[in-house]
Amino acid sequence: MTTTILLIILTIAVMIFGFWLIQYSGFRNEEKKRLFELKRDSQKAISPIRLRAYERLTLLLERTKPENMIVELQRVHPEALATWTIAQVQQYLLQTIRAEFDHNQSQQVYVSDEVWDMIINARDQMGAFIISIAAQVPAEATAQTYVTALLTAYTSNGTTPTDKALEELKHEAKELM
Repeated sequence: MTTTILLIILTIAVMIFGFWLIQYSGFRNEEKKRLFELKRDSQKAISPIRLRAYERLTLLLERTKPENMIVELQRVHPEALATWTIAQVQQYLLQTIRAEFDHNQSQQVYVSDEVWDMIINARDQMGAFIISIAAQVPAEATAQTYVTALLTAYTSNGTTPTDKALEELKHEAKELM
């Protein structure tokens, strides 16, 4: 009789354990499914924001290329190349880079650390380039001479840090699509 009772208790315990195991497995699967759907919905919401961040950072890099900054300088200050000093043009270019970067700094949360580091490097290298070309031009030279030297040196540099950052930015953006 005791063995029968023990056998019944053991059978009930095994059944309860089996039932619990099935329920636990079902709950885990349901939780995984909910997490997957949450992540999918989150990606749908984040992807457009991330793409806009890539677009803004692309604009940042494009706007801080010397040729584009010079075009903007001539648009905003048509007299600049005829009346400004080299130091004034240099200051304008450095301020443009700083302003563009400061305006887009929040976009770093949407890109990889590697891409953001490349953007920072491009900014720093561009600033150093602008300063180094100004140091190479004679002090009595005109702003036009400085701009010509800057553009000539930039176009003969081959692949620039800005180009590398743009390439990596585009590559990373394509992975989102």
